[in-house]
Formats: sequence, C-alpha cells, structure tokens
Amino acid sequence: MNKKSRVSIVIPVYNEEDHLAACLQAIAAQTDKPYEVIVVDNNSSDATVAVAARFPFVTVLHETRQGVVFARNRGFNAAQGDIIGRTDGDSILAPDWVAQVQRTFANPSVDAASGIVTYRDIGLKHVFSSIDQLVRQYLARRMSPIDELFLYGVNMAVRREAWIHVRGKLCHARHIHEDLDLAVHMAKRRQRIVFVPTMLASISPRQASASSREFMTYVWSNPRVYAEHGMVAQRYMYPIALAVMSLYLPIKFLYRGYNPDTQRFSIMRALTVSPPVRVSPVSELI
Repeated sequence: MNKKSRVSIVIPVYNEEDHLAACLQAIAAQTDKPYEVIVVDNNSSDATVAVAARFPFVTVLHETRQGVVFARNRGFNAAQGDIIGRTDGDSILAPDWVAQVQRTFANPSVDAASGIVTYRDIGLKHVFSSIDQLVRQYLARRMSPIDELFLYGVNMAVRREAWIHVRGKLCHARHIHEDLDLAVHMAKRRQRIVFVPTMLASISPRQASASSREFMTYVWSNPRVYAEHGMVAQRYMYPIALAVMSLYLPIKFLYRGYNPDTQRFSIMRALTVSPPVRVSPVSELI
C-alpha cells in the first residue's frame, strides 16, 4: 500500500475573528490529521490572530501586501506537505476532507483537485446546496474534456510539486479570483485538475450582504478570469454568472433573514437585520 500523502492546509484570513474558530475546530476533528495547518493573516484589524493562536497545531504567518493572492502565495510557499490544501477562514471542511484529498492524490497523474460546497446560514440552504452541486457538475462535464477545469479556493488542493512549477507564472491583479487564475495557469501547463464530489466543505453566502455592485463584480470576475486568458471555458461560465447575478435579491433576503443560532428563517429578521459586510476578495478598496 502506498504511503499516505502529507497534507498541509493553508487558510488566508482577513478579519475573520467571528468565524475562524469553527473552521479550525473542523480541521482538528479530521479523521486523518493534516501534516500542518498554516493561517496567513493579511493585516487583520480584529482578533483573528488571537483566535488562531488558541489552536496549538496552527502556524500563524503574516503577509503585509494586501490581497488574498499574496496571502495565498505566502502560505503555499511555506507549506511543506506533499499536498497543499486550501480553504477560507469562514468555511467548514467535512470530517473526512483530508482523507478524501489523500485518496484523490494517490493517483500520481492528479496535480490539483476541487470539490463540492454546501450552504449554511441561509434560508432554503438545501436548495442552494443542490443547485450549486448541479452547477459544478455541469461545469466539470464541460470543462474537463478541454482541460480547463476550475479550482474553488474554499475547497481545493494542489500537489506541491505542481505549485512550484506554476507559481512563477501566476497573475497578481486584485480584480480577478486567484483560485481560478491558478486553475487557468495550470491548464496552460497541461497540469491535470480533477473534480471530486466527495471533497466537501460548507460555506456561508456572506458575499450576499454586500451592495449589488460589489456582488455583481464578485460574480462577474469568475468568467472574466477565463476571458482575460482567452480560455474556451469562458463560454460555460458566463451563463452561470448571469443566473447568479439575477438571484442577488432573493439570496440577500434569505441570508439576512436566517438566524444561525436558532437555524430558522424570519421575514422580520430579513427586514430589520443588516449582517456585517464581507470584504470581497476581488475588492480594490482595502
């Protein structure tokens, strides 16, 4: 039997004091423990670093250049595992996530992998989770045959050797999604990306708390990455982006009205509560 790969997990963070503990608790509960966990603080002004420091298995690094791409790079370059996993500070990995990554990368032809997300903290969360799964499966069917498959930063892993070969080619523009940019450059190098439905992570749709303009920019940046690099797969991503943008108001309403403590949706809450706005990873404002 082949020896299991050592999996590093990198988490770029900016002002995630309210969510990071749950993320790290989920990592602590993994059935197969990661080799290392690296939290990269990107100039947080809250207690994010103090939260991370409460977990003895976490190494905290600092990146002063503002932007998730720089924080991602800092963590990936420091990681020593055979496989570099990546998630966000407000996300929760399934208990067998590390085990699924190890199983996937037991195939030496796999250079990177991305999985499925489920939703929490929103009304009709099961509906959104099902829709998201169908969308990702659709994109995987269309993009895999042309070797231009996506990577999703909240739930992805890259072989360290593949990262070393591609890192010098990546873009650092703030207006594009760094995870998709990595996928594009891996595709250009003919590195193999696979979609793994058993790699699971849950997310909160906090981006819906942003203004309509910020939300549209965030969503439109997805196909824009592929378009700026002249990739064929952009044709599959534009319709998805338009569909998501058309759902902005329902998503925002269902997110505002959901109480994570009681796990119930309330119309009154939706009309009166304004959740904190998450800073978009493609924002030019920080």
